[in-house]
Amino acid sequence: MERVDYRRRFKRHRPRTSTVVLAPHGGGIEFGTSELCLAIAGYHPGTRVPIGQAHDYWMFEGLRSYANDVLHVTSSNCDDRLALQLVRGARFALGLHGCTPLAAGLPEQAKAVLVGGRDRAFRSMLLMRLRRAGFQAIDAADHPDLGGYDRTNIANRTATRRGAQLELTTPLRTAMFTAHSRSERRHSTNAVFWDFVVAVRTAISAREAVANS
Repeated sequence: MERVDYRRRFKRHRPRTSTVVLAPHGGGIEFGTSELCLAIAGYHPGTRVPIGQAHDYWMFEGLRSYANDVLHVTSSNCDDRLALQLVRGARFALGLHGCTPLAAGLPEQAKAVLVGGRDRAFRSMLLMRLRRAGFQAIDAADHPDLGGYDRTNIANRTATRRGAQLELTTPLRTAMFTAHSRSERRHSTNAVFWDFVVAVRTAISAREAVANS
């Protein structure tokens, strides 16, 4: 039931922004992705105060105290009307997801992010900026299950028919906060979180600049 088991949050600017940021598995489904979605979209996750250039965003959040995983809908099966409207009206989209190191074929404690999606230029910029910021950023080309290359993936349903996707491992997301309950997380972001946000926002700006040049 909406507002009991789950909720949707979104922001649609006027005029529309070139990029939309998505967290299809926020809240208790893939922890940390809601907070990242807000910050990358240009809003402090704890206060909603603008922190720079704003982008449209949409998130689906699990609100249950347990068993939020049953609310998980794959990105290729996401048919939320608001999400589709936002993405189809954007030139670029970035999907934020969480995964385990095991699913990514990495050591158990790996603090890594897989960078995928059908927008090659966007992927390259994300990889470069995240690596420069000191993150273990891995091209998802060799990880088809986590690569976000499906044409029906919500991040690839933009006006250009391509987007980007980030899969952050559990240890990386854990390292971004000093408290980990759903109520406390948005107020406990640390330097790792903000370094990641700045790197991604810089990549978004670079992608938009290239498209507008």
